[in-house]
Amino acid sequence: MPERLDERPLSALPSPAARAAAFAAILLGGLAGGLIGYSLVRVQCDGECGFGKGLGAFIGAVAAAIGMSVVAILVLRALGEWKTIEDRRQSGGGGAQP
Repeated sequence: MPERLDERPLSALPSPAARAAAFAAILLGGLAGGLIGYSLVRVQCDGECGFGKGLGAFIGAVAAAIGMSVVAILVLRALGEWKTIEDRRQSGGGGAQP
């Protein structure tokens, strides 16, 4: 039986564009968290606070990037499930009905 040209192998990987968007979102979230951490220490500190500002920026960036990575993973998984359901509907295999 010849294979159809529009069939693609099953894969759990999201599209490269979706992965790139998730990576950019994680970087942007880390940047925002670093700025927030730096600003919190800067507002509360008097005198020489270079180490504190750096530590606040580092902790804020890491915490925000970790949180954003969790969100990105959940979004990528949801996109994968949505694509699977749409493929089943188009092929007539059933699936969840709205």
